[in-house]
Amino acid sequence: MKNILIFGAGRSSVFLLAYLAEHAIKYHWNIKVVDAAESELVKSFHLPFSILNVKDEFARDQEVRAADLVISMLPARFHKLVVQSCLKFSKSLLTASYESKEMKLAEEEVKSKGLFFLNECGLDPGLDHMSAMRMINQIKADGHQLEAFESFTGGLVAPESDDNPWHYKFSWNPRNVVLAGQGGPAKFIQNGKVKYIPYNRLFRRTELIKIDKFGWFEGYANRDSMSYIEKYGLEGVPTVYRGTLRRPGFCKAWNIFVQLGATSDDYFIDNVEDMTYREFINSFLYYHAADTIDLKLYHSLQIPMDSEIIPKLEWLGIFEKRKIGLKKATPAQVMEKLLTEKWQLMPHDKDMIVMWHKFEYLDKENQKKREKNSSLVVTGESGEKTAMAKTVGLPLAVAAKLYLTGQLPLVGMYIPTNKEIYEPILDELEQYGIKFSETEKESGVEIQN
Repeated sequence: MKNILIFGAGRSSVFLLAYLAEHAIKYHWNIKVVDAAESELVKSFHLPFSILNVKDEFARDQEVRAADLVISMLPARFHKLVVQSCLKFSKSLLTASYESKEMKLAEEEVKSKGLFFLNECGLDPGLDHMSAMRMINQIKADGHQLEAFESFTGGLVAPESDDNPWHYKFSWNPRNVVLAGQGGPAKFIQNGKVKYIPYNRLFRRTELIKIDKFGWFEGYANRDSMSYIEKYGLEGVPTVYRGTLRRPGFCKAWNIFVQLGATSDDYFIDNVEDMTYREFINSFLYYHAADTIDLKLYHSLQIPMDSEIIPKLEWLGIFEKRKIGLKKATPAQVMEKLLTEKWQLMPHDKDMIVMWHKFEYLDKENQKKREKNSSLVVTGESGEKTAMAKTVGLPLAVAAKLYLTGQLPLVGMYIPTNKEIYEPILDELEQYGIKFSETEKESGVEIQN
């Protein structure tokens, strides 16, 4: 019997738990889940469960000691605690989170103890790595010269549940959406030139992308694309760009809050417990004895009265005399509370995951420039069984099965860019409707310097 220990039973865990529970009898697995609070989700799968504070070293060690494999679905900031216990008792670990610098420090110890640590095995990061590497390696194997790689992913609302002017609802951590882009300037390489987009310009530098059958999207730059050049073997490729997808018009409207300063998480607002949302917005605006708060906002940020941004702002309720209801909060936390109310995914709603890659290359036969597009669209089943949970949890679940059945005999710290990791995962995911569509065309676009 193999023992699987899962830390965390949040909204992204439902498909992970379902897959592992389904395969547990066949493969003789014992599964235990631990989390900070009771979980109705875990109860629905009739799995052993314990309440555990991950900061409690003794309790954490007791659980890890008995495991053959540990999976962490906790917020990334808690992974370091799980890692400490895994190293102490020589246990392998899987996560869907970005491989942090702290995690990377353990790489030599992981190797020396013969362990397998796999990070970034979810959606983004995760499926983006796997699908991109499959196509990049194929283009190289065919002898073509790769000239550009672009990749975009978005967690959105499905068209049938799209009932607000932002065309957006939360299917993952709202805080991450509010703080998106604040970790430093977006950095990428375009036609051989390194480009930077600071936070105050991020949501104005967008590009339009059309995906067959699903219409238009807009993308903005995501984090440091340059870090993927070595990971993907893209040395010498003139354009490498990664971004996030939203529906057209979202970024221009969201930029209003960025310019206003309402997404800052650096300080607490005085007297926020007595403040309304209208007063919150007014706290960022100039004083005027006669102008209304909405007019001051439109004037100060040069929003025309016929702008499509105005219905979005008014629909959110930022001008309402309604109490915020927080005792202590940063501007970002106020925005998070408001948006969690307005962009809530209801039980009957469906979300949608969209991933899109573009590969430009010179054909080895005729040196003509060609373009390949690879896209993935997954629609959720309900407000609980979301496309986000499916595309985050299933890659991790399949990786766990492959490891426990001896099909991933690897030692060290990895992300899923190795063919022996991504090929079997992608192949199996197709059985669950996670399948990429590909198109190819000859491009008449010349390479600009």
